[in-house]
Amino acid sequence: MKCLFCRMKNDMPEELRDRFIPYIQLHEFEGLLFSDISVFKNNFTSDELQFSELEEAVKSADTPEEINNGPATAPSVRLMKAIAGYNKVVYGACLASEIGLTSIRSKCKLFDEWITLCLL
Repeated sequence: MKCLFCRMKNDMPEELRDRFIPYIQLHEFEGLLFSDISVFKNNFTSDELQFSELEEAVKSADTPEEINNGPATAPSVRLMKAIAGYNKVVYGACLASEIGLTSIRSKCKLFDEWITLCLL
């Protein structure tokens, strides 16, 4: 049986196949936001933010991509617990932009490998 990515690629129009570089996030996108938690202090007041919750999440895993021990500790759940009124749709992209691709790539090996493939 062919691999999933091979089957997906074969389902695409031939002229697009060479541009298909699959990436499956180990856990949620929000895990990438733990690459630089210092930016949260710039975006939320001390009344809104429980920074120690973010620090605990970072300490709980070797890399931001690995932050997730189950439904109660998924990255988005941790963010909602640490930030009053956190809305992943509203804040996620803004925080990722402020953290920056360089920081995310330096802390998230799997994501960096995918970006590197895309740039080849």
